[in-house]
Amino acid sequence: MVASSAGLRFLLMILFLCGFGFGKSSQQAPQVLGLRLEYPQDQLSMRERIISAPYGSSFKIRLFGTYLNGTWPWVAFARAAQGEAGAVGDAADPCEQETRRNSSVFKVSGEFEADEQYSGLITVRAEKSISAASAEEDASAVYHHLCVWQGHKWASAGPDRLRVLTDPRLPAWAVAIIIILLLVICAILRGLNISLLWLDPLELYVLHSCGSEHEKRTAKRLEPVRRRGNFLMCSLLFIFSLAHSVLGVLFYEALGSIAPAVFTSAILIFLLSELLPHVVCSSYGFKLAPGLTWLAQVCMIVTCPLSCPLGLLLDLVLRRDISVCGLREKIMEMIRTNVNDPYNEFVKEEFSRGALRTKTVEDILTPLKDCFMLPSTAVLDFGTMSEIMQSGYTRVPVYEEERSNIIEILYVKDLALVDPEDCTPMTTITKFYNHPLHFVFNDTKLDAMLEEFKKGNSHMAIVQKVNNEGEGDPFYEVLGLVTLEDVIEEIIRSEILDESDGYMELKVKRPLPPLEIPLEPRGVSEEFSLFKTPEGEPKIRTSPQLLLATHRFLSREVEHFSPLRVSEKVLLHLLRHPSVNQEVKFDPSNRLSPDHYLYTRNHPVDYFVLLLQGRVEVEIGKEGLKFENGAFTYYGVSALTAPSSVHQSPVSTQRRSPHDPFEMGDAASPSSYCPDYTVRALTDLQIIRVTRLQYLNALRASRVSQSPEPPEIKILPNSQTKLLNERNATQGHN
Repeated sequence: MVASSAGLRFLLMILFLCGFGFGKSSQQAPQVLGLRLEYPQDQLSMRERIISAPYGSSFKIRLFGTYLNGTWPWVAFARAAQGEAGAVGDAADPCEQETRRNSSVFKVSGEFEADEQYSGLITVRAEKSISAASAEEDASAVYHHLCVWQGHKWASAGPDRLRVLTDPRLPAWAVAIIIILLLVICAILRGLNISLLWLDPLELYVLHSCGSEHEKRTAKRLEPVRRRGNFLMCSLLFIFSLAHSVLGVLFYEALGSIAPAVFTSAILIFLLSELLPHVVCSSYGFKLAPGLTWLAQVCMIVTCPLSCPLGLLLDLVLRRDISVCGLREKIMEMIRTNVNDPYNEFVKEEFSRGALRTKTVEDILTPLKDCFMLPSTAVLDFGTMSEIMQSGYTRVPVYEEERSNIIEILYVKDLALVDPEDCTPMTTITKFYNHPLHFVFNDTKLDAMLEEFKKGNSHMAIVQKVNNEGEGDPFYEVLGLVTLEDVIEEIIRSEILDESDGYMELKVKRPLPPLEIPLEPRGVSEEFSLFKTPEGEPKIRTSPQLLLATHRFLSREVEHFSPLRVSEKVLLHLLRHPSVNQEVKFDPSNRLSPDHYLYTRNHPVDYFVLLLQGRVEVEIGKEGLKFENGAFTYYGVSALTAPSSVHQSPVSTQRRSPHDPFEMGDAASPSSYCPDYTVRALTDLQIIRVTRLQYLNALRASRVSQSPEPPEIKILPNSQTKLLNERNATQGHN
């Protein structure tokens, strides 16, 4: 029993000694013989036993050695300046200092993964600590040692090192300058975008055609760049995108955080690069754009490889500028379609909001003194009807005694069946049709006026107000007239001009600019009452209508009588003269009478003939081809041109040239014009016959009429013209 107890104690002692030796061997310090970077990448690499990793990266390192299953953690990293050796050399080991281990940017995350007998993996993360950020040394020049716990101290494990891979940084002042420059460039380019692309090609064409001289020059300079709208748009948008991206990166680099960088960049871009250019260019964009066209061309050249193909693609796909809004085009088309219809709801609701509800008829009326009106005692003869025609109005108020006492209204269409020769009294027509008068007060709003016009009773209203000034009873005072056209002009904010308008602006009464060619004034050319034949003068019966048609035909169809050569007023007097307006009586019993021949082949003539009424037979050529002609055919135009020796006209009425055509001796002087045709009357004829001397005298009278005080010159036939020329020549020599 005792022996067994002693053996048991001996056995327990042996087991205790074996267990102690095993525990002592299991607590042996890890021995790291080397390391290797697992899964290297572009910015994560290992060269010459130095691992380079950027801030924020996480990577795995495989450790090789023995006794790697010790109590964790037994691995750390220590920061050492360049030149400190640690395990190699005589310098102090940085792993022994706790501050160096705590200031290292490399930290071990997780536990050791022993996947093989003599090696395992650890996960390392490069974190930017406050102490490292405030250190004076360059992060790329600082090396970090791998430290291993040796049981009683930390020691460097071999010559392998780690370092942070950093990008070269710009100074803070350089970053600030670049940010300011980018903001300025974005603002300028945004202003250029607004100035050039908000003006579509049609508006630019309108300014080029109808604007002032400065606007025409500006539009001409912008047209080459604006013609490539999609190309320019792609170029500017590409530069905008690039600049905004760079600004975001720079703000992040300067502030070091995403949220402040995003908000700061967004606020500055919104205020300086978007809002400010919109405010400035909305008022002055068209004035600033010509000075920035060179910048637009530079942008197009720089971004040409990308923006040019995209611009061409957009041109082919869209067939319009991307800057031109499709909705805007649709609205403009609706305006063009419906603006002439004052009853359209689009016009009423969209355009009349504001202007039509705030303005009154007194703001747009035509004052009474400027209105075209006729007295009730007027007679509808040719003079009155020509005056109505010249005015260009379709509705004419008729007053009695005073202009403010409007009693009737005459429509021009009422005169369609009125013969001027009947001299019908005005009241006969107005009382027959009895058109109602429409009176409105001066404070009537334009939208209410438009509603009244929509009822169709009348398109013209008489504006009146209650005058209670001074002593006596109040009375209605007529201020003027307002028409539907005035309301439409207020809707579209523009004047409506037609062929008869003589003023560009109704309220200012500014006359139209004169023509570049100094022709007769418009009032003279449209004074139709001048075509009325004077009373008491021996004449051939010619109606004013035929005289008007003859005047228009000669001045427009026959070059020799155009306004550039013969004044329209002189031509009128020429046509009214009895020696010019002639008749040829046809004798049926003697068809070949010499009096029937207006022209005979190879017989020289010096006169021009225009056939007004009747028919003639024309025989032309050696073959004797014959055909008939009727009214408004003319012959002998070449006879009006004098021979070369007397072709020139005097350049002055006081000093004559030796070749003055008015010093010719006789109307029957030899002429160089011989017709190669024969013209014979077939019926009674009414013709205009103008001799060469009459024509030349008309030319001279036209030149004299342009002088400040032109003398009175009458068109006289043949011998009388000769006497007049001799008398003028005698006065000139005196």
